[in-house]
Amino acid sequence: MNTPDEDKGFEENAKAMFDNSVERLDAATLSKLNQGRQAALAEVASTGPSGQWSRWMPVTGVAAVALVAVVVLRGPATVDPLDGTNSTVTDFEILMSDDALDMIEELEFYTWIDVAEFESTDNAG
Repeated sequence: MNTPDEDKGFEENAKAMFDNSVERLDAATLSKLNQGRQAALAEVASTGPSGQWSRWMPVTGVAAVALVAVVVLRGPATVDPLDGTNSTVTDFEILMSDDALDMIEELEFYTWIDVAEFESTDNAG
């Protein structure tokens, strides 16, 4: 690690070298650099703070706040245990029971029941 004195010396040396290189630039290069600078400043001035992004920023902020408010005010989702759509716990309990091996042996039968039930509800709807 460098000490603060070494860092300061390095900075001063780098600045002196930079200043020296700038002083040795010819007029054509200085003119091109100046033209580039003016073009960049004109570009910034034309888009400026009233550019595309800053125009939509307030609308985006309001939309984000509205979304957060809806999520917070709606609260947690409620699940109706009698609804039948939340069957993952029941399936897991079946797999963990002692009869799980019997069910695996009769997997084709259970698949047929599932398909038949799906087709009957699909035709009813």
